[in-house]
Amino acid sequence: MAKLRVGVVSPEREIWSGEADMVIAKTIDGEIGIMPKHAPVLGVLVEGGVLTVKRGGGESDLIAAVHGGFLSVADDEVSILAEMAELGSEVDVAAAKDALQRAQASIEANQEDADAALAAKRARARLRAAGEEVG
Repeated sequence: MAKLRVGVVSPEREIWSGEADMVIAKTIDGEIGIMPKHAPVLGVLVEGGVLTVKRGGGESDLIAAVHGGFLSVADDEVSILAEMAELGSEVDVAAAKDALQRAQASIEANQEDADAALAAKRARARLRAAGEEVG
């Protein structure tokens, strides 16, 4: 079976690269699933989204919190250029829960706090990437 070549990078570092059967990402136009032989596409990633890379062959899925950026697909190559990204396995769950609580408290105090809303969105994505249930 054909495989995708996948690279996930942020300005700080290369997050992951390797082969995969499928990539699922959330763009501003909705969720997109990429499989081998997919038509070329360029998408804008949402803030606070979760990226899933299905590696197949008995390997566990790679899950990452992705905060903005772009997805590019061409010739079975998927490039994720994220403004910020973090693998689910690297998430400090306690810190992410604390950040979510602080952001929610700030939002309750000031409904128009855009920074707190963004912080809450990022914290939820980090928790989902780590496999935590988020309400």
